[in-house]
Amino acid sequence: MRISFNDDWTCREPMSPFAVLAAAQATPVPVVLPHDALRDAERTPDAPSKGASAYYPPGNFTYLKAFDVPPDWAGKVVFLEIQGAYAHPMVFCNEEYAGNRANGYARFMVELTPYLRVGERNELRVELRSGQDSRWYSGAGLHRPVLLHVTDPVHIGPDGIRITTLDVEPDQAVVEVATHVTNRGLTTAHVTLSTTVLDPEDRTVDADQVPVTVPPGQTCLVRRRCYLPDPALWSVDRPALYRVRTSIGSAEDDRETTFGVRTVRVDPRHGLRINGEPVLLRGACIHHDNGPLGAAAVGRAEERRIELLKAAGFNAIRAAHNPVSVAMLDACDRLGMLVMDEAFDMWVRGKTPYDYALDFPQWYESDLAAMVAKDYNHPSVIMYSLGNEIAEVGTPHGAVFARRMAEVVRAVDPTRLVTNGVNSALVVLDELAEQLREQPTGLNEMLDDAMNALSSGENVTRRTAESHSVLDVVGLNYAESRYAMDRELFPRRVIVGSETFPSRIGKLWPMVEEHSHVIGDFTWTGWDYLGEAGIGATTYAEDTSAVAALEREFPYLTAWCGDLDITGHRRPVSYYREIVYGLRHEPYLAVRRPEHHGHSVALQSPWAWSDSVSSWTWPGYEGQPVTVEVYADADEVALFLDGAEVGRGPVNPIGDRRPKVAEVETTFRPGTLVAVAYTDGREVGRTSLSTATGPVRLTATADRTELRHDGTDLAYVSLELTDHEGRLVTGQDRPVTVEVSGAGTLAGMCSANPKTAERFADHSWHTFDGRALAVVRPTAEGSITVTATTAGCAPAEVTLRAVN
Repeated sequence: MRISFNDDWTCREPMSPFAVLAAAQATPVPVVLPHDALRDAERTPDAPSKGASAYYPPGNFTYLKAFDVPPDWAGKVVFLEIQGAYAHPMVFCNEEYAGNRANGYARFMVELTPYLRVGERNELRVELRSGQDSRWYSGAGLHRPVLLHVTDPVHIGPDGIRITTLDVEPDQAVVEVATHVTNRGLTTAHVTLSTTVLDPEDRTVDADQVPVTVPPGQTCLVRRRCYLPDPALWSVDRPALYRVRTSIGSAEDDRETTFGVRTVRVDPRHGLRINGEPVLLRGACIHHDNGPLGAAAVGRAEERRIELLKAAGFNAIRAAHNPVSVAMLDACDRLGMLVMDEAFDMWVRGKTPYDYALDFPQWYESDLAAMVAKDYNHPSVIMYSLGNEIAEVGTPHGAVFARRMAEVVRAVDPTRLVTNGVNSALVVLDELAEQLREQPTGLNEMLDDAMNALSSGENVTRRTAESHSVLDVVGLNYAESRYAMDRELFPRRVIVGSETFPSRIGKLWPMVEEHSHVIGDFTWTGWDYLGEAGIGATTYAEDTSAVAALEREFPYLTAWCGDLDITGHRRPVSYYREIVYGLRHEPYLAVRRPEHHGHSVALQSPWAWSDSVSSWTWPGYEGQPVTVEVYADADEVALFLDGAEVGRGPVNPIGDRRPKVAEVETTFRPGTLVAVAYTDGREVGRTSLSTATGPVRLTATADRTELRHDGTDLAYVSLELTDHEGRLVTGQDRPVTVEVSGAGTLAGMCSANPKTAERFADHSWHTFDGRALAVVRPTAEGSITVTATTAGCAPAEVTLRAVN
């Protein structure tokens, strides 16, 4: 029996025994998991981790839950499953230590059986702490779901079923179901293991029963081969899912496990093939946070991210730089998104004062095994990454670690590929200072040209040869200069661009298409995230308060380098990427903010796109010059305003830093701006933007109106300032207040503004470029009313309904 254990928790500041004796009070606040205790802390300019953590402070928190243990649990085995607790969780049951974990992203089990008081009220206490242990916003708390497993002494463990595709032919697939049956009793057990396979249409396609004898204190591994006729294969385009129902005679141990039938192969001549078909990875690196929810991995939030990333043209995600949640893997399975799941951001060389490097030697094997146990039955996972930008991979003993870790993973899962995201500049860090002195001094040149120059050096080739050799796929961060040279130096090597500058995709994607041994590109990042504040922001010379550094000054909140912002809205670079991929044939229009026209750019890193918005509504700038960007697979574009040509220009060719982009100077006047794309003088596409007119209206639109009251669902309510025809009004942002009544609560609110001191728990936010977002969470079954108001507009209202 598996019980959701997400309700009826409280969170408070920790209290030592001495504080209790001194009658210190720490008021518990009721919370529902998943929960980020740090999200609502006060951000300050002097926070120890500065912009890396989005100016959030360190935090220590205690989670408490009281629960009844009924008499019929006597003799049962009880496990607590914690899918993620940041960080260093210590678990106590009835004030007795029950278990701990170092890694804040690891899924782990804690046995509660010895500490439970049957027939009484019991209490769980989980202590957590965070601070200067991450290079981005990590949050704090029980940020992923918690489950309780209650089983008989003879049972199938929480990770006791592993399903492996052994062979696939057009008319049949052979699948192995490996089941671990454990006997915690004192006598030999005789059970019957029943295995039933259902196809994606819910039809039984294989069923079997086998007797199993399990001596006391032992675990028996039962392998059954299942034969599936005319298999429906899992792929990105057709994510067909099968289910296995397993039972050993106890209703409490009836299990249903989802899996997919698919094959994964890779070689330097054919690249990556899934089910025999070649696939190029159109990848998005993503961090774990969910914007206005902080680090809380609520199921719908994880699913929505995958839906929107796939709609934007991505077919793969890289879990940067820690293992992805179970909820997100479930969504990737259902929706057809490939996954590179990543284990660590560091090994033994720390990157922040108190990070996982302090725990790595003792915990890395357990954490790798935990990642594989979590991922094994998910067809979306095709690749494990051992780490991100690990400095020691360029040393002999770092290569020893790499080999050891790769074999730890392969021992428990030989079916998937192993990679590692390597930053070559870090590999030669000890040589970097002298070489950089010989490079151009500009920041962009250092980050882009110099990093590539360093990556192609003989010292990198020599120092990474051993650690790369242990991998199935070599992950290269910002090192596309090695794509062609490694084809010659290492003809057996397969490469993936595991992290790349978003602004360079027009140059990078043709290189992926050209080289068969390069299987894809993962941009940094697909979705904007908290922390590493402002690394993708544009700084202008007239902004005297700006800091000339990658991580920007308070109150910067997000990195501002995602194709999608934290509300889930696609930014101009996302549409450009779609054109580069060949998935979009219509041109796209974006306009650089006219208030900065003619101003010199002081800082714009390669993680930044142009400071542009897809809008032709700029009140107050009538008659003033603007720069219009048109993204098109063409050789020339022309601009027409209300039918009259107002500008024309060439599209940058392949080989340019931004190919397929035209920059045209014109003057802003209200009306309808049409961009027409031409190839060899022939029109190949057009698109348009129109100025919003008349009174401003406030609109509220929910992504769904019927919600599940099961702790996993949310409604995302988009709040927009529009005219009477629904055209977005930019340049007239104003505060919007949201009230939620009935069977729901406001779980969080935000805009996409990367620089704001507003709080996600607030009920009022200023719109940014005409938009804000409210997230609603059901609290009971029934009707929910969401009302949004702003001065000068009629209220906007949305009615939702939560059902069990």
